[in-house]
Amino acid sequence: MTQRKSESTRLNLRVTHKQAPALAASLTTEARFELTDDDSILLVEEAANSIVDIRARWNTLMRGLIASEHVLGIGGDSNE
Repeated sequence: MTQRKSESTRLNLRVTHKQAPALAASLTTEARFELTDDDSILLVEEAANSIVDIRARWNTLMRGLIASEHVLGIGGDSNE
């Protein structure tokens, strides 16, 4: 199926992490996000007009999250 240019492509990502607020802070300028009431789950939403654009946004989002997770790991165990 071919995507029409007027259609929007959406990406929803759910990240469970004990330091979700810190990960969320790293996304302040990158994406729309929410934290659950207990601050353990980060919900990220992205939208773009094409698959190519959503892929670029996904790559940027993941690079930021990975870098943040590595920095958080320097201070102690962050694997959850």
